[in-house]
Amino acid sequence: MNIKRSLKISRMKQPFTASSSSSSSSLIRKARLSPYLLTLLVFIVFVAILYGEDFMCLLGQLDPNLDRPATSRTEKKWEKLPFSMGRTSEGCDLFSGRWVWDDSNRPLYEESECPYIQPQLTCQEHGRPEKDYQHWRWQPHGCDLPSFNATLMLETLRGKRMMFVGDSLNRGQYVSMVCLLHRLIPEDQKSMETFGSLTVFTAKEYNATIEFYWAPFLLESNSDDAVIHRVSDRIVRRGSINKHGKNWKGADIIVFNTYLWWMTGLDIKILQGSFEDETKDIIEVSPEDAYRMAMKSMLRWVRKNMNRKKTRVFFTSMSPTHQKSIDWGGEPGHSCYNETTLVDNATYWGSDCKRSIMEVIGDEFSRSRFPITFLNITLLSNYRKDAHTSIYKKQWSPLTPEQIANPVSYADCVHWCLPGLQDTWNELLFAKLFYP
Repeated sequence: MNIKRSLKISRMKQPFTASSSSSSSSLIRKARLSPYLLTLLVFIVFVAILYGEDFMCLLGQLDPNLDRPATSRTEKKWEKLPFSMGRTSEGCDLFSGRWVWDDSNRPLYEESECPYIQPQLTCQEHGRPEKDYQHWRWQPHGCDLPSFNATLMLETLRGKRMMFVGDSLNRGQYVSMVCLLHRLIPEDQKSMETFGSLTVFTAKEYNATIEFYWAPFLLESNSDDAVIHRVSDRIVRRGSINKHGKNWKGADIIVFNTYLWWMTGLDIKILQGSFEDETKDIIEVSPEDAYRMAMKSMLRWVRKNMNRKKTRVFFTSMSPTHQKSIDWGGEPGHSCYNETTLVDNATYWGSDCKRSIMEVIGDEFSRSRFPITFLNITLLSNYRKDAHTSIYKKQWSPLTPEQIANPVSYADCVHWCLPGLQDTWNELLFAKLFYP
């Protein structure tokens, strides 16, 4: 009886009291959106709709996993890239290996057979007495580099544009690619023309073009003239990639490079306005900060203008110079001049190759939501002190008696003879295009 009475009393208890009702009303009033908050939310939604892709990019900065490449996300399966026919075998690093002598299959073409090589790169024509530099083949550790198949490459390029964008080193790789392909094309079905900063090789039968665009900084600079660009006081304009980028639109495969022009040994001058401004707003930043600015701009342009379902983007790492023989244990004051052998130290890294720049590339590329294929040619090229043009090239100005007496003073230890090392860069490009 007492138990029943207590149950009855407990059921009769009211869920709300006057004070609790008053408190709830207060909470409801507080939960209502203020006009200011409502306006802010409407603005955010408007921006999200208007700048949807950029807005998602901003959100991606909040999620460290969102911008990482698929290879670093264990929960995401391998993504089949455009033009790919398979995958590089597990554990195979094509960029880690050694150079092996191969006089049976090298060179891949003869210098005299390719009329498109600029006189700055025709070392045999300009008196180089030996050809050993032409007979080295890159052998990755534990796997093989696929043979370059010119027929497959041309068929893949049918109806398409392939473009190399960057400085004279990228132009050398571009010319190498043309030399590797042009023999399959009848004389009356191919041509090469230059229009200012743009050089176009056309394979008419394939309705294909292979192009080179001169943009040593990728961004607009005072060194953008494709012929007259030796400017000591270099200035780069911030946020100006569309100045050149408008000429890259529509390319199916783009190979970017930029490095050497940033390495002046000084801070980089950055123009914050326009080159047309009467009073120019210029600041100076470190090479690393300036380079990071360029990488961000390039990746933003790629994201906005390239279709990840149909196009591919490559980036070639820094090409080493061999200006200081002490780097590889040579005599002080010497360079690549008269060098005919390779660096035999597997851990060699030249003093001109800044690891801090490699770190910037790795950092920025890891955030890219568009897949960039990185051609890491730096280490394998570091071994090739023998492959530069040195003094065996066209000299654009008459040599002085002092220069003639000291060839080291004018030896070119930046650019590479063709045929030669840069053909290997294109073998790696070929491998990564079809077997990423």
